[in-house]
Amino acid sequence: MGNFIIIKKMDFMYIIKVKGKAKIPDYIQIRDENFVLVAYFRADRPMKNVEKFGLDGKEEALEALIKELPFGKLQKLEL
Repeated sequence: MGNFIIIKKMDFMYIIKVKGKAKIPDYIQIRDENFVLVAYFRADRPMKNVEKFGLDGKEEALEALIKELPFGKLQKLEL
């Protein structure tokens, strides 16, 4: 799966790290204020097209957050 295109500006987003099992890698989910999935990508690969989510210029902060994010804990995405 890849990133999805966002049509409206989101007020805020949520992020969660999902633990993979066996050969399935760890994944990151980004959800909008209604918990609708807007991005889904591997935790070990950089997210592409971050400007679609209003995160352009925040790639390093997002990468640092993903490294520190605990598995399974949904939190508000604040960069």
